[in-house]
Amino acid sequence: MNSYHQRHKGERCFIIGNGPSLKDTDLSKLEGEITFGMNRIYLAFDQMGFVPTYYLSINDLVIEQCLSDILALPMPKFLSWRSHRFFTLPPDDRTIFLHTTYTGPKFATDARGRLWEGATVTYVALQLAFFMGFDQVILIGVDHNFSTQGKPNSTVVSQGEDKDHFHANYFGKGFRWQLPDLETSERAYRMANEAYKRAGREILDATIGGKLQVFPKIDYTKIFA
Repeated sequence: MNSYHQRHKGERCFIIGNGPSLKDTDLSKLEGEITFGMNRIYLAFDQMGFVPTYYLSINDLVIEQCLSDILALPMPKFLSWRSHRFFTLPPDDRTIFLHTTYTGPKFATDARGRLWEGATVTYVALQLAFFMGFDQVILIGVDHNFSTQGKPNSTVVSQGEDKDHFHANYFGKGFRWQLPDLETSERAYRMANEAYKRAGREILDATIGGKLQVFPKIDYTKIFA
């Protein structure tokens, strides 16, 4: 992790969420940008035409069910330390374990310590991006809106096509996943927003049609003008 500290000082990056809005987002424009992909983002690689700079996943259910796909990814991969129990072979040198936790709400500026998960992998990505030194972080695909209802954080089994993500098979039939906790996520996002502001940095939300109202909005199509 030491080699990633301030590696991208003064640069910008894009954190790619996994919401349905990705289907309406021209991801090809991100080629050549520094990007973070998360969870099952690899299902969009054909649409993107490139692979993200970094990959991140912290959810036990995602890592357990998709480990072979994740291990095949060519970029540096940041995974929760809990997931090491799913490995039958030692991880390669592109796999970095993060000490994430469900408790102790805070925004960690040093990713070498414990990182509060804030009920969303995107929040961990924001802490990691801060640690790497990015001045500007732009979110896309963070729709912050789910049609599937139920008790937050409870585990369910998908009964059919996934309408809450960019791909019908993202959490397709039979996939075990945890229902979102949008209230906790918003709390975490507000903490991230304040931390970036205090440091003279910024987080912008370029999600097309996104429901999140924490970060300043920016028109995705105008970023590359």
